[in-house]
Amino acid sequence: MPPAATVERPSNVSEALARGRLGIPSVVFFVLSAAAPLTVVAGVVTTGYAVTGVTGITLAFLAVAVVLTLFAVGYVAMARRLTNAGAFYAYIARGLGRPAGVGAAWVALIAYNALQVGLYGAIGAAAEPVLDQLFGGSPAWWVVALVAWALVAVLGVLRVDVNGLVLAVLLLAEIAVILVFDLAQVTHPAGGSVSFATLSPDNLLVPGVGAILVLATTGFTGFESAVVFSEESKDPKRTVPMATYLSVAIIAGLYAFSAWTMTVATGPDRIVDASREQSTGLIFNLAGAHLGDTAVTIGQALFLTSLLAAMISFHNTTARYAFALGRERVLPALFGQTSPLTGAPRAASLAQSALGLVVIVLYAAAGWDPLVQLFFWGGTGGGFGVLLLITATAVAVIAFFARTRTEETLWRRVVAPALAAIALVAVIVVAVDNFAILLGVAPDSPLRWVIPAVYPVAALLGLLWGLVLRRTRPAVYARIGLGAESAVVAAPRTADEVTPPAAEVTA
Repeated sequence: MPPAATVERPSNVSEALARGRLGIPSVVFFVLSAAAPLTVVAGVVTTGYAVTGVTGITLAFLAVAVVLTLFAVGYVAMARRLTNAGAFYAYIARGLGRPAGVGAAWVALIAYNALQVGLYGAIGAAAEPVLDQLFGGSPAWWVVALVAWALVAVLGVLRVDVNGLVLAVLLLAEIAVILVFDLAQVTHPAGGSVSFATLSPDNLLVPGVGAILVLATTGFTGFESAVVFSEESKDPKRTVPMATYLSVAIIAGLYAFSAWTMTVATGPDRIVDASREQSTGLIFNLAGAHLGDTAVTIGQALFLTSLLAAMISFHNTTARYAFALGRERVLPALFGQTSPLTGAPRAASLAQSALGLVVIVLYAAAGWDPLVQLFFWGGTGGGFGVLLLITATAVAVIAFFARTRTEETLWRRVVAPALAAIALVAVIVVAVDNFAILLGVAPDSPLRWVIPAVYPVAALLGLLWGLVLRRTRPAVYARIGLGAESAVVAAPRTADEVTPPAAEVTA
């Protein structure tokens, strides 16, 4: 028998995240902040109405919520057995094999970095009306972006619960203003009566439904990140499932209600034209008509904080992915080190901040459009990458439980994740077919193929790197996907899976 490759236990001092600092509310704040509710309500909803002409967006959000809830059934069942900040990377590695896990890691790093860095383009543009109103003028977009970048960079190396507290304040204010705007809209209906016409299924089952489902799916991006904070949760087996289900329910309810109340305020027959004419300003213009200019200023200011909260959340998520890879030596070991003082993944956080700074400076120097070419393209591309990861993870859940002795029900092990995977594959097919519409480019633009093609290329390169590690660095290969809970594990040099920990063998 060939000699075993020994996997060393990571250092509890330099390679472990701070444990027990996040309860269910804190994790929910991270997840909802990544979803950026006010940004979605003001931007994604109105864009959906304007671009597709489909008025059944409310139903689209509810349909996507059903699919993601099905996905979450198997996802959280696996989360009870694997506590790993690598989330998708770790789950795909343990379900579909280590090389596939490394491929997923490359996809995740690209997708979450695109989502996080893209927000710097949005905040500069969003700040202009607020600063104009308050000071009679505004600086260049990149000045605002650099201020936001500095704040995010500092918070990224502080304790995770400090970040959670900041997100709690920003998110609660953001949700409060959305609900106030929604209530104003529903109590001031067009024509004097509340219409439920857009809630009819006939408004969803029309040409353009594919694009609207894809847009609705991007609105949920971030719901999956509860697992990323599992190592820092007080009780991961309870916190992660509760935070995941609560997040999907809150996001779906908030988005669906807001999308419907807009149609009430404008009238079902006017919502598409109003969205095309006023774009992201629609919700603020409606608030101005019903609540006055002060409410508009408050709403626009909270639109800024919504973007800031999403930056903070995605920064923390991205840093923890890089940390998980560094800890297991898939990336250089430097990324797997944490701050002895705060327990934050310091090197991974600083690397993410450095990337953000480079992108801001590059876009400012080149004069590129920060809203379309950074925020819109980055957000669309990043959301598509996350969609691919969710789909692959649904399949990985089935594979994981197929070879794991467990008392989980057939519904959790196979049926729910299989139904989710089928639905998600359908959404991916529609997304690729409608990618030019999603990007807002001509059908013959190379970007409609280049951006989605980045991910299969990255996945293939990552898979090949995983195979290289199996052949040349078996000790590193053996620890892929094991996370902080890995002890000294003996694994054959050529084996693709190690013996699962006891937590996986029993329910």
